[in-house]
Amino acid sequence: MRHQTIAVLDYGSQYTQLICRRVREAQVYAEIVPWERADALLPQLRPAGIILSGGPNSVYEPGAPTLPASVLEAGVPVLGICYGLQLLAHTLGGQVAPGVEREYGPATLHVKSQSPAQSPVSSLQSPVSQSPLASPLFADLPATMPVWMSHGDRVERLPPGFVAIAQSDNSPLAAVADEARRLYGIQFHPEVAHTPNGAALLANFVRRICGCAGDWTPGSFIHETEARIRAQVGPTGHVICGLSGGVDSAVAAALVHRAIGDRLTCVFVDHGLLRKDEAAQVVETFQQHQRMHLVAVDAKEEFLTDLAGVTDPEQKRKRIGARFVRVFEAEAARLAMTWGAGDRPAPAFLAQGTLYPDVIESASSDDTRNARTIKTHHNVGGLPKDMTFQLVEPLRMLFKDEVRNVGEALGLPESIVWRHPFPGPGLAIRILGEVTWERLETLRHADAIFLEELRRADLYRMASQAFAVLLPVRSVGVMGDGRTYANVLALRAVTTDDFMTADWARLPYDLLARISSRIVNEVDGVNRVVYDISSKPPATIEWE
Repeated sequence: MRHQTIAVLDYGSQYTQLICRRVREAQVYAEIVPWERADALLPQLRPAGIILSGGPNSVYEPGAPTLPASVLEAGVPVLGICYGLQLLAHTLGGQVAPGVEREYGPATLHVKSQSPAQSPVSSLQSPVSQSPLASPLFADLPATMPVWMSHGDRVERLPPGFVAIAQSDNSPLAAVADEARRLYGIQFHPEVAHTPNGAALLANFVRRICGCAGDWTPGSFIHETEARIRAQVGPTGHVICGLSGGVDSAVAAALVHRAIGDRLTCVFVDHGLLRKDEAAQVVETFQQHQRMHLVAVDAKEEFLTDLAGVTDPEQKRKRIGARFVRVFEAEAARLAMTWGAGDRPAPAFLAQGTLYPDVIESASSDDTRNARTIKTHHNVGGLPKDMTFQLVEPLRMLFKDEVRNVGEALGLPESIVWRHPFPGPGLAIRILGEVTWERLETLRHADAIFLEELRRADLYRMASQAFAVLLPVRSVGVMGDGRTYANVLALRAVTTDDFMTADWARLPYDLLARISSRIVNEVDGVNRVVYDISSKPPATIEWE
């Protein structure tokens, strides 16, 4: 089935992927296209509409990204956001210049109620009435609403055919439209959470203006992904899935299992870097309840040997990623006879729960060539180049919330679907400094207390991700009548709906006090607990 598609042209904005995600929330499929490849890709994609992202450039500077000819030639509605608006105006004969004042942060948008044909730019400063709004872009939205601005330039003169449909205090042309050609531009960012009505505005664009029916659903994704997996693996191919027990690998395994049945072998590697009692829970859930062929491999010693003396976080990730692959390759060789390959290992595929944010943050060459590498994921950038597997990544283009929706549609248990994300390198990247068995046990115990208290307070689902971090420092304390010199442990809890940006969770003080008291009293070697109140950005969710 071919879905009606919105093409999101990427001009280097940090929010491009959020635009894509918001469109999908309206049950409309969206793909990100690098602006410089638009002329080649848009004719193949045949989009129902095009969104131009923001970006860090100024349209009037030499060498600034331009508007590909294929955008207007496509004959479909176009929405320019921030730099996208300025690019539309600049290309079509308007004028863009540095703003009198830069506008970063919250602003109030006043939507014009007059008919566009009766709204000349000269009347922008006139009071805005509360009568029904003219442009379909603002259908069913309030006439005055908070928005998020982030720009230094602004449109000073509109191209022929355009009129203003909204303004802010600093941007008289905060939203513009050429209704005849179905071209729209907005200076603010509707994709971010700080624009509360932004998702509805984008839904108006893709559903009302572009005419998309909204057929991007978990059910359709499951059906189509099953078909793609069968086509990739073929009628006789076998797949190994590295199963961690998290929602990503669990949903990936469930999709592959639906597609090829017993030709899937799930390999659960107990690397010693898991949370408390997690290994036993994974085996029970997938072996007994999901009826999957699961092989549990005890590889604690190999991983800890690889990590001995290693303190650099990138080296940790790469060593763990490489060891994962070697374990899988050894398991494939052992299973070759079962697969009927004799003495020669059968061609095998490796299934992974790689998600869109993983790809983005690892600076994938697929669609984020302007992005910088933030971290290496073992399931994206930490794999050895000489591995023998072909990758099966059924979730590669999904965001975390979409994965959970698919997991629920597949009938996976709530404990799996809503389990907090757990990185592939496990507790190794929540221990700053060298990873030892003693430090792992300390962190495991403290982390279990934190999660237990969150569940007891009915706040586990409120926090999108929560965990403890063992720091490479000691502090002086007093316990009883004695002086101590012991470990410092940090607690981290964030709220987010996309995992690309996140805010620190405002947990109740009495809850934090109770958690801290329990950790200090119950975990040997810890005498101080701190709470991380950093957002992403500038911090990341994990500490390493």
